Amino acid sequence: MIEYTELKEDRRKFLALTGLTPKEFKVLLPALVQATEQHAARQQTTAKQKRQRAVGAGRRRVLTAPEQQLLFILVYLKTYPLQVVLGELFGLSQPSVNQWIHRLLPRLQEALDTLGVKPERDGSHFARAERSHPEARDYIIDGTERRRNRPKNPEKQPLFYSGKKKVHSDKNVLIVQTRSKRVGYLSPTYSGKTHDKKVADNEQIAYPRRSTVRKDTGFQGYEPARTQTHQPKKSRVAKP
Repeated sequence: MIEYTELKEDRRKFLALTGLTPKEFKVLLPALVQATEQHAARQQTTAKQKRQRAVGAGRRRVLTAPEQQLLFILVYLKTYPLQVVLGELFGLSQPSVNQWIHRLLPRLQEALDTLGVKPERDGSHFARAERSHPEARDYIIDGTERRRNRPKNPEKQPLFYSGKKKVHSDKNVLIVQTRSKRVGYLSPTYSGKTHDKKVADNEQIAYPRRSTVRKDTGFQGYEPARTQTHQPKKSRVAKP
């Protein structure tokens, strides 16, 4: 079973399983604890019903420690395993895994919002959201893909097949601040076949004035208003 107390000693493995360093994990943990306390104070069950017992009553939970709860949801988001597999890793049944995922995901979103690192999801609001951040308007835009199960419907299979990755996938476009590495924008999810530039065009992303946008060849021809774009040139192959 994965234990936070043991995993935190191996920085490389910790990063591979959670996507965060132990230092970043410690920054996020208090915000998750705060979000959990706020949920408990509402005196409602997960089903939005009035509590019949005090908070903490009932059967003893396996994921009691806040560190273990945060580790659980980060491993789920980073590796996206089957719920049965995640249950084996954390000593839970599959139904319990499902319940914990639905319980912790909203709290994690609130924690990210509290820390001011929750990415904007509406492209037209990106410029406005960036006003609260004093960093230089220097960004990197890129597409990211994650594997998904092949759709059973034969008509849907070509839509999700990424020729670049040679797998069926889902795609999102990210905008990241170059120095702080903060993810400022996360697009809605598209099928893996969708071109990076098409996603950016569809979302009509509004950038702050005098922004610098660094892009790769997947965004060839993408020239948003009020920005200066930079695209690296392909290196020439040396002739024999």
